[in-house]
Amino acid sequence: MSLVVLLNLLVKPGWVVVENLVQDRLGHHAFGTFTALFTLASVMAAVSDLGTTQLTTKRVAANPAFLTEYFPTLVPLKGGLSVLFLGVVVAMGWVLGYRGHTLTLLALIEIGMLLAQYTLFLRGVLQAHQRFNTDALLSVLEKFLLLGLVLGLIPIGITLNNYVAARSVAIGFTFVVLYGLMRRLYGQVKLKLRWEHARTVLQASLPLALITLVYGLNERIDMLMLERMVSAREASYYAAAYRWGDTVMMYLWTILPLFFAKFAYVFDKPDEQRDVLWFGQRVVTVPMLLVCAFVLFRGEVLFWQFTHSTASEVARMVLCLKILFASVLIHAFFAIYSTLLTSTNHERAVSWLVVASTVLNVVLNVLLMPTLGAVAGAINTLVCAVFVSVGYLWLVQKRTGVPVPWGWITRLGLAFGLLCAVWYGLQTGLALHWLLESVVASVAFVGILFLTSVVRISELRKLLQK
Repeated sequence: MSLVVLLNLLVKPGWVVVENLVQDRLGHHAFGTFTALFTLASVMAAVSDLGTTQLTTKRVAANPAFLTEYFPTLVPLKGGLSVLFLGVVVAMGWVLGYRGHTLTLLALIEIGMLLAQYTLFLRGVLQAHQRFNTDALLSVLEKFLLLGLVLGLIPIGITLNNYVAARSVAIGFTFVVLYGLMRRLYGQVKLKLRWEHARTVLQASLPLALITLVYGLNERIDMLMLERMVSAREASYYAAAYRWGDTVMMYLWTILPLFFAKFAYVFDKPDEQRDVLWFGQRVVTVPMLLVCAFVLFRGEVLFWQFTHSTASEVARMVLCLKILFASVLIHAFFAIYSTLLTSTNHERAVSWLVVASTVLNVVLNVLLMPTLGAVAGAINTLVCAVFVSVGYLWLVQKRTGVPVPWGWITRLGLAFGLLCAVWYGLQTGLALHWLLESVVASVAFVGILFLTSVVRISELRKLLQK
């Protein structure tokens, strides 16, 4: 299992490096077009599931007989929904102004995304049967196959067409492997669509589909709006910066589910929830402070692969990156409060907060993107991060009875401020290579954590004793 986890941790940054290379070779216009098409396709593919994957995983985990009874209906139901949403996406693309070859590419990307969504549905059955190693290996297989295919395109030249084809081949191969494995483990399923079963499943899963739509739009609508309202190039600049922010945020999405379980375990014990929150605040925030400071002072290093971009284009991507990492910093401080709320049955309030954030984002995009382009997308993301974070804090104080650890937040903020002061001093006072400068700042940060009592020697002693 440790090898699988390690491979999963390596493949994400590995893919970022490869995708940077793809963007540089395709050019900003072509990659911006792909980004917009992929955004539309991925959001609608996720919605096409209508929440059936999450529902199936939960039901099968609780009652294995659910698989035998409902799977013959779910398989053709999923297939029918995929065909329906393929038509919906092509129609939406036509309405948005895509024509000819671009519309064909949208259809091909959507087919791949729908197939990937179907793969997630089948993998949900494996998860429900506690076959987590097998599930993780399948996830790694798709990612590594895609990496290999894209790297194989470099000698012959990467084009938008063969890049889309490579993604489709990787997804299709993984689906075939998974389908064969499912037949081996569970035998041949006799498909029979029962409308009463289909109606029961859809009624139960529809709220999950709405949440998926809201969260998908909230995270990705900027790139689609940029490409349609401004230009494909501006969408590409934003995508290059967003990719790094999304990668760093993987730390939060890996750590926070652990605290979700801890919060849920002490559901009716506010004092213990407070202790978990105060501990989690530091675990979640501290590593992100160092990463965000690095980006704010040395963000240009992350675009070393963009050899075909002009200095002004790189500068624009760096500016977007730094603004986006200001929003990453906000999430580093306050995303754990969303975890506390959702683990204590306040999902509806959090969802409405995300809906409000999505509306705010769209309005700001319409107002600012025509003049500021990609920078507007980054600014609006930051504004929305502040908006939802204030909402999280208000809901926690209003509904949970768990006190917000303002003392820890202040210490963490002070630690970040001192780190930035040290880094600024290194840049203005010494002409160090960026790597040496980062090492010196990291060592200084360790001292700052002890100085501000974010980390205490007594706590380390107890941890070592355990």
